[in-house]
Amino acid sequence: MKISSLQKARYEYAPKLPGMLRNGIADICVNEGAETQSVADQEKIKALFPNTYGKKEITFQKGQNTSETKKQVVGVILSGGQAPGGHNVVCGLYDALKATNKENVLYGFKGGPSGLIEDDYIIFDDEYINEYRNTGGFDIIGSGRTKLESEEQFAIVADVCKKHGITAIVIIGGDDSNTNAGVLAEYCAAHNTGVQVIGCPKTIDGDLKNEDIECSFGFDTATKTYSEIIGNIERDANSAKKYWHFVKVMGRSASHVALECALETQPNICLISEEVAAKKMSLSQIADYIADSVEKRAAKGMNFGVAIIPEGVVEFVPEFSVLIHEINELLAGSKADAFNALPTWDEKYAFIEKGLTKESMEVFALLPQAIQQQLFLERDPHGNVQVSLIESEKLFSALVKDKLDARKAAGTFTGKFNALHHFLGYEGRCAFPSNFDSDYCYSLGYNAFMLIQYGYNGYLSKISNLSKPANEWVAGGMPITKMMNIERRHGEDKPVIKKALVELEGAPFKYFEAHREEWAAETCFVYPGAIQYYGPAEVCDITTVTLALEQAK
Repeated sequence: MKISSLQKARYEYAPKLPGMLRNGIADICVNEGAETQSVADQEKIKALFPNTYGKKEITFQKGQNTSETKKQVVGVILSGGQAPGGHNVVCGLYDALKATNKENVLYGFKGGPSGLIEDDYIIFDDEYINEYRNTGGFDIIGSGRTKLESEEQFAIVADVCKKHGITAIVIIGGDDSNTNAGVLAEYCAAHNTGVQVIGCPKTIDGDLKNEDIECSFGFDTATKTYSEIIGNIERDANSAKKYWHFVKVMGRSASHVALECALETQPNICLISEEVAAKKMSLSQIADYIADSVEKRAAKGMNFGVAIIPEGVVEFVPEFSVLIHEINELLAGSKADAFNALPTWDEKYAFIEKGLTKESMEVFALLPQAIQQQLFLERDPHGNVQVSLIESEKLFSALVKDKLDARKAAGTFTGKFNALHHFLGYEGRCAFPSNFDSDYCYSLGYNAFMLIQYGYNGYLSKISNLSKPANEWVAGGMPITKMMNIERRHGEDKPVIKKALVELEGAPFKYFEAHREEWAAETCFVYPGAIQYYGPAEVCDITTVTLALEQAK
């Protein structure tokens, strides 16, 4: 297989570990903190997790290792969407495992959780693992979105583990995957399987975070990759001076990615979904907000600009959220088959018109036909509209054009408006991880083995103090149940890890809020350029602006 010069060079990069992990595990001991409770619904979560709830947070520090010395056979899976650095989590886990005992074994289950159920695996060795160090992607074993949530599945997992003598499973995933890790950990404890379950916080969306988990891995690399492209677009816009670029960025429901890209590049407009919801902004109000920037800049002869649109913004618009809810009900169960059987869009439109309330139909009628049809594309696993499939960047540019046409007719707008559209998503999910993500992910994997070695179950691998140099990072673990609350899923109350949305009182948003008026009217673009791997630390090892602002003391 031909590999690039950069890939060859990255093989040689030695990821940095937290200071207390740098001398091997012989001199590492555990400092136990206070007992924990779930972020909400404490009594319900406690009842569902009697064996793993309320455990103590722990921190590793220098001291005599008191863990039991025994052969460890560990299984690892990658779950959910890709995020840069996943390979290094596996490499860190493998290196810690082998450094402790050469007889230790690491199984990689293929294709995500389904590989564990189907007993489809490889056994890692040095030759295989070395081909994936410091590289992007999840192709080392592949990933998948199968959920581990039923008693039948758990029983199969227990049997597979017993067959191979597996003592622990590490699940690398996002909020849903780590929720499943917590439920599996409870099952293993309740049934005395002898299997520990450890999670690792992964998602480029940035919504798996709290006071303990400062950021999920992959967020750093993905946002820097998107910011490079946005910066390039800004420079082109400032050169050509004739286009407004509407850039939709991944991030699912939360706006962490959009906010970070805005902080790095200073575009004219960046919508923050959480603010849209808090202010109960309508589609019309959002369009007016963007059109105001277009008009102000046009008055200065600047008929160009850049607007960042978060992936899930439309579901935060109250009127649109109601519309989506009604569509979900309209197509619930067998009704979806009846709708899909209709041969023409006119017949489908009549079906929709009959099923929606007057208010929602008025919103629906405002949408361009292409957007209307996107609301009726393939449903997600929960039977709901896949908001990520809605081309919201095209929706808002169309609404803005309507606003500007009306203003031109009224004589208040004399400029030009030509829109171009971009969607930044998959470009960032498998990029070569930044030095930060390479280090962070390797540390998460190494630390996950420490949790295994000390016998912890139902814990998330935790590396903190991340805004400081890696030598000052702190390694430890937190009970997964601490992050849980109860949410309604498929008509039932389910324990899930609570998603972290952008905090409107948080330092990152406040900084953005204080500067966006200037950015909207002037050209304050910043061009961050490509991720740098070699050179001074202030260029190569910088964190995201979000993390720097959150951790500023």
